[in-house]
Amino acid sequence: MATGGPSSMASALLFLNLIMYVVVAIIAGWAINYSIDESRNSLGGVSPPVRLFPIYFPIGNLATGFFVIFALIAGVVGVSTSLTGLHDVSQGSPSSMMSAAASAIVSWTLTLLAMGLACKEISTSLRPPSLRALEAFTIILAGTQLLCAGSLHAGAHAAILATPIGGRV
Repeated sequence: MATGGPSSMASALLFLNLIMYVVVAIIAGWAINYSIDESRNSLGGVSPPVRLFPIYFPIGNLATGFFVIFALIAGVVGVSTSLTGLHDVSQGSPSSMMSAAASAIVSWTLTLLAMGLACKEISTSLRPPSLRALEAFTIILAGTQLLCAGSLHAGAHAAILATPIGGRV
């Protein structure tokens, strides 16, 4: 069983990322709900850019719609990755650690995609504080998820080294 530095650090980072991904999913869900509710009121005769995105976002700029959708996807995948990762780290076998590390890489790539759109969406215009918080959480999560994936890979390596190799007698 792999216990020690990399596993305890991975558990702490997985728990931190779980909380942050829940916050990202909640804020992104609110932004989608707000845009669906307010798009009819804010259009008032102006044709929305339906060819780009079917939901008109009255907050932010044209990248906001894509950013919010990808942040919601990254948040949901990140929550499931963190929950399964916490379970896998508690088992400590090399196969479960490698499974947690692989799912952390997938979650990190989705978070990087959302982070790129967050960087594109950031502008000097006035945005609601919730949208700025979603941008900040997404950018911070890209770094913490990278640290988490690295610690999971280190824990998997330690678990592989700690497992005795069985062979023929």
